[in-house]
Amino acid sequence: MNYVDGFVAAVPTDKKEEYRAHVEAVSAVFREFGALAVIECWGDDVPEGKVTDFRRAVQLQPNETVVFSWVAWPDRATRNAAMKRVMADPRLHPDVNPMPFDGRRMIFGGFEVLVEA
Repeated sequence: MNYVDGFVAAVPTDKKEEYRAHVEAVSAVFREFGALAVIECWGDDVPEGKVTDFRRAVQLQPNETVVFSWVAWPDRATRNAAMKRVMADPRLHPDVNPMPFDGRRMIFGGFEVLVEA
């Protein structure tokens, strides 16, 4: 693994199973297009920080849960090619697989792997 996309989002707590179904569909497409692994985590110990924290980063509301996710890729070139295909894939269009959370509050980025132990 040489490249990772990371995501943090706020998901309505009562939509956990809807979120699981959504990310299972998304994960299958990522894997089909070259991802090595897709990890989706439902927050259960996400403390408030003194300066900043996950909660503030996504403007968490009382009825929401923080999710932390990452997608591992063999390299950035594979990720870049895959993301073009992912965004065009009809299985992931909002009318087929709508995001059960406010995507405007999701934070994300691509990262070169520095250490893997």
